[in-house]
Amino acid sequence: IRPNLQMDGGDVELVDIDEVQKTVSVRLVGACGTCPSAIFTLKAGIEAAIRERVPEITEVISV
Repeated sequence: IRPNLQMDGGDVELVDIDEVQKTVSVRLVGACGTCPSAIFTLKAGIEAAIRERVPEITEVISV
Protein backbone atom coordinates (compact mmCIF):
# COMPACT_ATOMS: atom_id res chain seq x y z
CA ILE A 1 0.00 0.00 0.00
CA ARG A 2 2.72 2.50 0.98
CA PRO A 3 4.51 2.49 -2.39
CA ASN A 4 1.22 3.31 -4.12
CA LEU A 5 0.49 6.15 -1.71
CA GLN A 6 4.02 7.50 -2.10
CA MET A 7 3.73 7.46 -5.90
CA ASP A 8 0.75 9.82 -5.52
CA GLY A 9 2.60 12.16 -3.16
CA GLY A 10 1.17 10.76 0.06
CA ASP A 11 2.10 8.36 2.80
CA VAL A 12 0.78 6.66 5.90
CA GLU A 13 2.28 6.67 9.39
CA LEU A 14 1.56 4.15 12.14
CA VAL A 15 0.44 6.05 15.24
CA ASP A 16 -0.78 3.38 17.66
CA ILE A 17 -1.83 -0.24 18.05
CA ASP A 18 -4.45 -0.72 20.76
CA GLU A 19 -4.19 -4.35 21.81
CA VAL A 20 -7.26 -4.12 24.06
CA GLN A 21 -9.62 -2.55 21.50
CA LYS A 22 -7.87 -4.40 18.63
CA THR A 23 -7.57 -1.19 16.60
CA VAL A 24 -4.77 0.42 14.63
CA SER A 25 -4.43 4.20 14.40
CA VAL A 26 -2.71 5.70 11.37
CA ARG A 27 -2.10 9.18 10.02
CA LEU A 28 -2.49 9.88 6.32
CA VAL A 29 0.05 12.53 5.30
CA GLY A 30 0.99 14.51 2.22
CA ALA A 31 -1.50 14.31 -0.61
CA CYS A 32 -3.37 11.55 1.23
CA GLY A 33 -4.15 13.85 4.14
CA THR A 34 -6.33 16.12 2.01
CA CYS A 35 -7.48 13.75 -0.71
CA PRO A 36 -11.26 13.35 -1.17
CA SER A 37 -10.66 9.60 -1.55
CA ALA A 38 -8.84 9.31 1.80
CA ILE A 39 -11.62 7.32 3.51
CA PHE A 40 -11.70 4.87 0.60
CA THR A 41 -7.90 4.56 0.75
CA LEU A 42 -8.11 3.97 4.49
CA LYS A 43 -10.86 1.35 4.48
CA ALA A 44 -10.43 -0.45 1.15
CA GLY A 45 -6.66 -0.23 1.01
CA ILE A 46 -4.94 0.10 4.35
CA GLU A 47 -7.52 -1.56 6.60
CA ALA A 48 -8.09 -4.42 4.17
CA ALA A 49 -4.35 -5.10 3.90
CA ILE A 50 -3.85 -5.05 7.68
CA ARG A 51 -6.89 -7.23 8.41
CA GLU A 52 -5.81 -9.73 5.76
CA ARG A 53 -2.54 -10.22 7.64
CA VAL A 54 -3.85 -9.67 11.19
CA PRO A 55 -7.52 -10.76 11.27
CA GLU A 56 -7.84 -9.90 14.98
CA ILE A 57 -7.73 -6.17 14.14
CA THR A 58 -11.28 -4.82 14.21
CA GLU A 59 -10.70 -1.37 12.72
CA VAL A 60 -8.12 1.01 11.32
CA ILE A 61 -8.68 4.61 12.40
CA SER A 62 -7.28 7.77 10.83
CA VAL A 63 -6.11 10.30 13.42
